[in-house]
Amino acid sequence: MVRYKVGIIVSSDKGSTGEREDKSGALIHDMVTEAGFEVASLKILPDDREKLSFEMVRLADALNVHLILTTGGTGFSLRDVTPEATRSVVDREAPGIAEAIRMHSLSITPRAMLSRGYAGIRGRTLIVNLPGSPKAVKEALEYIMVPLKHGIEILMGDAHDCATPLHDHHHHDHHGHGNHHK
Repeated sequence: MVRYKVGIIVSSDKGSTGEREDKSGALIHDMVTEAGFEVASLKILPDDREKLSFEMVRLADALNVHLILTTGGTGFSLRDVTPEATRSVVDREAPGIAEAIRMHSLSITPRAMLSRGYAGIRGRTLIVNLPGSPKAVKEALEYIMVPLKHGIEILMGDAHDCATPLHDHHHHDHHGHGNHHK
């Protein structure tokens, strides 16, 4: 079983300057590690759309992480730009994940309707915006973790319900790449 790689982005002006201790990013790190993922990167960035987008692209395209989890920057404050940063770098939307997080959070507090969290896919990388508070992060991640893993398996072509065994896929890939270069 391949260990899926995760990139974590904390969107926080105060966190990036060291004024506030990062609890949410650390919590995501611990939870995904416990779930068997490998954390490839954890960065705390200011609430800046370009910097956030740039980091998402770096994680997806250069580090080839399977999953990017963000925390923070999903509310109504004018500095909350994480969903916009995410939307600008994905090829495909994955609205069900964002809906599920909101639905689950709404069962806990009506304030969850103010979350603008977004989810989408860039190439073979799934990007999911989690809420900002450690409590909300924990609730959301516990709720989506298992289906999320299945989604990554499907995205990678590793899903167990595929018709052909895994090694066949890699076999075809090999030939495919070879032909491109000729």
